[in-house]
Amino acid sequence: MSLSQDTDMIIIGGGPAGMFASFYAGMRNASVKLIESLPQLGGQLAALYPDKYIYDIAGFPRITAQELVDHLRAQMSRFPIDIRLGVQVLNVVKHEERRFEVITSEGVHFARAVIIAGGVDAFQPRRIELPGARKYEETNLHYSIQDLNSFKDKKILINGGGDSAVDWALMLQEIAAKVMVVHRRDKFRAHEHSVNKLMNASIEVKTPWEITNLDGGTSIKKVMLAHCKTMETEVVEVDEVIINFGYLSSLGPIAEWGIELEDGSIVVNSRMESNVSGIFAAGDITTYPGKLKLIAVGFGEAPTAVNNAMVYINPDAKLSPGHSSHMKLIGAN
Repeated sequence: MSLSQDTDMIIIGGGPAGMFASFYAGMRNASVKLIESLPQLGGQLAALYPDKYIYDIAGFPRITAQELVDHLRAQMSRFPIDIRLGVQVLNVVKHEERRFEVITSEGVHFARAVIIAGGVDAFQPRRIELPGARKYEETNLHYSIQDLNSFKDKKILINGGGDSAVDWALMLQEIAAKVMVVHRRDKFRAHEHSVNKLMNASIEVKTPWEITNLDGGTSIKKVMLAHCKTMETEVVEVDEVIINFGYLSSLGPIAEWGIELEDGSIVVNSRMESNVSGIFAAGDITTYPGKLKLIAVGFGEAPTAVNNAMVYINPDAKLSPGHSSHMKLIGAN
């Protein structure tokens, strides 16, 4: 394994929170190394739903996931951030205060502080548990959408009740021949505004129903549905089936780093610091009283983690350097 010189901050995770933390660390004149296990930046946004619209980012009435990632990447480009893609972090060892050894699949790196902004292991969709379902994943059973146009003029059934299911339905109604949303509960978990749009759209909504059988040869041709209360059944002809039950993320090696965890998340205080001094966290991987797992929240947690990491690295540093309008950015006019 190769050795590298100490970096002020190593940020683990290249999703939105990690990307913004990298940029903000650059604003604090910190040297930064960003390590991401996926082959591209953006985390789940880029890997799972690049064409999906996001509506709760300040300043953007709506923006696709990939567009948001592109904006974050352009923002990061103002600073000489060392980006390592396709690299898995295997262990983080604290030797002393302001001296961390980060062991990865490509070598060993040293940092004065560490910010964890995402899982280091692969995330997997919650799959539908029906006989034979796995074989259809090669054809027309989907857990994410990479290209909206591939669903043009098709009959689509979406199963799920969260924001992804509702948002995909609203987007697909513009290009599909027919969209049906099936949810096993009476109420949706998605944002109220999105649910209202769904109910007023030309989309067939069936609640509380669930899928009980998938039928076809190499691809699904028919889906059997059952009412969750009356047990009434119905068979629906489909071209494509999309399952949106959420995702299972594994903390992987993080569980062995001596960091306090709660329900699969890193416990942090108001400084976004874990129980290990010098290891901070931001984004969906964190938990604290009142935590909300939103991209917008992660964008706020990132500078909190960076600013407190700066004070940890140098106790004489200011916690808050002032507004960004007071700072001179590389490449700024």
